Amino acid sequence: MSAVFPTEDEVAQVLVGPDSVSWQRGSDARLYLVMLYPLLLQVAHPTVGAGVRDYSDFEERPWNRLVRTVDYVSLLVYGGRAAVPAGRRLRSLHGNFRGVREDGQPYHALEPDAYAWVHATLIDTYVSGHAHFGRPMSHQDVERFYREYRGLGRLIGVREHDLPDDWASFREYFERVKREELMPNSSVQKVLDTVRHATPPFPLPNLLWRAVRLPARRALWLGGVGLIDKPLRERLGIPWSRQDETQLRALGAISRGLTPIMPERLQVMGPAQLRVRWRKIAQGPLGKAA
Repeated sequence: MSAVFPTEDEVAQVLVGPDSVSWQRGSDARLYLVMLYPLLLQVAHPTVGAGVRDYSDFEERPWNRLVRTVDYVSLLVYGGRAAVPAGRRLRSLHGNFRGVREDGQPYHALEPDAYAWVHATLIDTYVSGHAHFGRPMSHQDVERFYREYRGLGRLIGVREHDLPDDWASFREYFERVKREELMPNSSVQKVLDTVRHATPPFPLPNLLWRAVRLPARRALWLGGVGLIDKPLRERLGIPWSRQDETQLRALGAISRGLTPIMPERLQVMGPAQLRVRWRKIAQGPLGKAA
């Protein structure tokens, strides 16, 4: 298993610092609006969906997975060397997840395509999330961000060749997976049914919610489902109305318009989040190895 991880010299090359695009764009408060988006893309993959069905407590603790994702990306981007053992621990945990998919095929969570897909959804979420709700990235920033975050994937065992070399090739890969591999399943439906009635996972920045004047649960639904393109929404059986689209566009315009008045601490929340959450992370599966 160690062969999938970078060498010590390579670790130094993939870790990011305050001058990186990943650091500057990886923890904007407005990205909370798109927390549901990567989860839906992930569980629509037959292998990932089966793993969530068999091993997740999503229905009992609906936001637990999303909070753990925030912890994970905070540690990956802002945790420095602490991300190295945590990444190994994360891959090791997934090694225990195996079973049978809904189509009758056996699955293992460490299938390279499925494992890399989870990381790929996060990459797209940052770029798409900022384009709709935050500070849209320039082409140069997108290219740099992709190189950085693809490199960070190596810390969790996403091998260098598991994702394409450049952003243009990544877009082709991403659209192909959405078109050819994602499908409705019980985990997609479970996520949709659960989040319709769940309260937000933790207090969200008052500035954002006062500005959009929408219930947080509704805003999270719009931001998560609204980023999914129409053909995939229809294939997954997710309803979307003209009113939804109108509210999504208004939410995006208002959210992007907040940039000039948002304090820096809300545009780069990662280091503070990591400090606040460190005790919880240290007690959980990521921190036990860190």
